[in-house]
Amino acid sequence: METTWKIDPTHSDIAFKVKHMMITNVTGTFGSFRANAKTDGEDFNNAEFEFEADVESINTGTKDRDEHLMSDDFFNAEEFPLIGFKSTNVEVDGEDLKVDGILTIRDHSKPVTLKGEFAGIVTDPYGQTKAGLTLSGKIKRSEFGLKWNAMTDAGNVVVSDTIHINNEMQFIKE
Repeated sequence: METTWKIDPTHSDIAFKVKHMMITNVTGTFGSFRANAKTDGEDFNNAEFEFEADVESINTGTKDRDEHLMSDDFFNAEEFPLIGFKSTNVEVDGEDLKVDGILTIRDHSKPVTLKGEFAGIVTDPYGQTKAGLTLSGKIKRSEFGLKWNAMTDAGNVVVSDTIHINNEMQFIKE
């Protein structure tokens, strides 16, 4: 029996980290996103995930940086307002979770693998059935058309090509 799950945005975080000046990490989040999953009953093995984030909801804690990230140097939010992901394979082995899928940023779609933890399924105090999972991975931003960079006087790049993805997600059974 197919079961549909919808993300609970108040108990989920879609975040990323990138090295700045190659010495510290800058963390960012997307405040507006949607996701759903389809499973066979409550079994997340072979689940189907779909996800979208609104680029204009990016938040790194600095307005000028966020505006630069929304410009054509990076995401080009005006022309490509969404980041999307669709799973192609999901494997659950106890608490271990592996999700393969296609990530689309700008007009570039590439396969990615995210790994993490399936925390299980519980019923909350309001009678809602919820599933929790954590997914992380890394991508090369240049492969998705995010190529802007500059060099420091010492010859270091300002922004790393590697982006670390860190997602904490809670889904509600519909």
